[in-house]
Amino acid sequence: MPGDHIRIMCPSLTCRRVLAVPASSRGKNVRCKGCGATIRVPEKPPAAAAAAPAQAAPGAAPSAPSSKPGAKAA
Repeated sequence: MPGDHIRIMCPSLTCRRVLAVPASSRGKNVRCKGCGATIRVPEKPPAAAAAAPAQAAPGAAPSAPSSKPGAKAA
């Protein structure tokens, strides 16, 4: 989609400016307009890592079939 941008923060502790860079800049170096620091734009995360937040958190109880409140399990 044209016009897609990635928001990244300048790593300089004295600047910390949020920059919107084109998605085509992934994997490249860009320069902060605020302080001039060189920033590496991160690559696109793999699909498996993007799907991880949708899964249940580790250590969470598995979902059981819903039952009415107050009903005793047999």
